Amino acid sequence: MTAERLAALPEDGSRCELVEGELRMMSPAGNEHGRVTARLTWRVAQFVEEQKLGTIFAAETGFLLATNPDTVRAPDLAFVTRQRMDEVGPVAGFWPGAPDLVAEVVSSGDSFTQVEAKAKAWLDAGTSIVWIIDPRQEHVTVYKSSDEITVLDQAVTLDAPHRLPGWSVCVADLFAGA
Repeated sequence: MTAERLAALPEDGSRCELVEGELRMMSPAGNEHGRVTARLTWRVAQFVEEQKLGTIFAAETGFLLATNPDTVRAPDLAFVTRQRMDEVGPVAGFWPGAPDLVAEVVSSGDSFTQVEAKAKAWLDAGTSIVWIIDPRQEHVTVYKSSDEITVLDQAVTLDAPHRLPGWSVCVADLFAGA
């Protein structure tokens, strides 16, 4: 399958990604996944907008990472710098390339191997920082490269000084109850 054919699929409520030309169906996000994603997105989006740093993309926005065969991935949160937004200009379909920062929230059905592979795929595509947020373990794994990986527990602060200078959140706040 191609990215063009993926974009032309009818809206039927299904979630899917395209990985090396293969359509991969995904189940809807669960309650905890949605709650944690919303808490993070709200915090990051407010900061990015106030500081005019770029654009935050909501969950399920497609990014065209490769062609022939095509790969279109959709993270739970994505950030693209203002400079790159200006360089590329308006885009009608999938964003052409990798975001600068990606957050993926682990779903109950995800295995560690799947999540780690996805993080490394984002890095290989050009994303400079990937946050893997695990609601079950209540920690965040930060990938800056395949070799530079840090696990943050609830007692520490999550930040991204090279992408979101001045922004931070206590990891515990991402998992706090309603």
